[in-house]
Amino acid sequence: MRITAVRETAVPIKSQARNAWIDFSQMTVSVVAVMTDVVRDGQPVVGFGFNSNGRYAPTGILRERFIPRLLNAPPDSLLDEAGVNLDPHRVWATLMRNEKPGGHGERSVAVGVLDMAVWDAVAKIAGLPLFRLLADRFRGGVFDADVFVYAAGGYYKPDKNLEDLQDEIRKYLAFGYSVVKIKIGGDVLSEDLRRIDAVLQVLDGPAQLAVDANGRFDLHNAVDYARALAPYGLRWYEEPGDPLDYEIQAKLADYYPAPMATGENLFSLQDARNLIRYGGMRRDRDILQFDPALSYGLVEYLRILEMLKQYGWSVRSCIPHGGHQMALNIAAGLGLGGNESYPDMFQPFGGFSDSVAVQDGRVSLPNIPGIGFEAKNELYAIMKKIVE
Repeated sequence: MRITAVRETAVPIKSQARNAWIDFSQMTVSVVAVMTDVVRDGQPVVGFGFNSNGRYAPTGILRERFIPRLLNAPPDSLLDEAGVNLDPHRVWATLMRNEKPGGHGERSVAVGVLDMAVWDAVAKIAGLPLFRLLADRFRGGVFDADVFVYAAGGYYKPDKNLEDLQDEIRKYLAFGYSVVKIKIGGDVLSEDLRRIDAVLQVLDGPAQLAVDANGRFDLHNAVDYARALAPYGLRWYEEPGDPLDYEIQAKLADYYPAPMATGENLFSLQDARNLIRYGGMRRDRDILQFDPALSYGLVEYLRILEMLKQYGWSVRSCIPHGGHQMALNIAAGLGLGGNESYPDMFQPFGGFSDSVAVQDGRVSLPNIPGIGFEAKNELYAIMKKIVE
């Protein structure tokens, strides 16, 4: 078998929403298709991938470096030992050939997009949903029948008042979510506390609410928020400081005994390991949010999970950022602690299969080969266009 073509397009996911750092008015996503000569059900197998929200489409480096590198590789060098399917680890090594260590940035996003598409193709060729393929390879065939998901929302928007915020949260609860997350750090502390109080009025308790500062604070502000938030007993306090400022994260443990979460903007094994070594993260309560679509893909994510085990962490502490079907498959197949979800944001990339409802804060996966993009109609319509 061989890869016959790789195509890429940038798709806008424009929104007036903002978090504490950025607005999404110019945000884009790269969508790629890895086309093969393997035929299933009368059609060539195509693997699809895209990058998570929060990072712009890496079109330039995909087209200039990584796609040509993949297409120019000897076809046999990309295959598994049996020569009947792609080997994602060999593909990854090919993509990263002649790349220096460090400097992850947008490079990790570009590789993650292609890695997603390769795993989609591999699972389709094997005739398995990706979560079952992962369970067979890495977990003795055991997979989670459903996965905890939480609704990420509560963004700042022009003219959005407290009643609007409450209505948004009520909608997520009606969808079947039991835990929600809202943004903080985009306004003064007193106003953010008013927003938290308003949301808690429509929830059963503070354990249903997480808050996310998107790396906005210096140590002084992070501590101010930690002291103000600690009495609430929230689900978690997320990414208070710059993701690479491990000292801020470590020092906050002295001020915030409840769970904290971070990791969505760490894009490599090395950065993830430094967080575990130096960030003061607590194995018994804290949440790790590494996003496989942004951090060089599942091949690198597997290395991160192995590192976590070596440091005594459970994979159940991992709840990936991104709200996409790739991470959902990984969560089910490898036994992670859950997955983020965007019921209203970043459509049609946010959310999961059209046919699967959220029930009691959990979601199951469609039993179709690959990642399951074909069961999400609006997203699949975009993907099909680039191969027609």
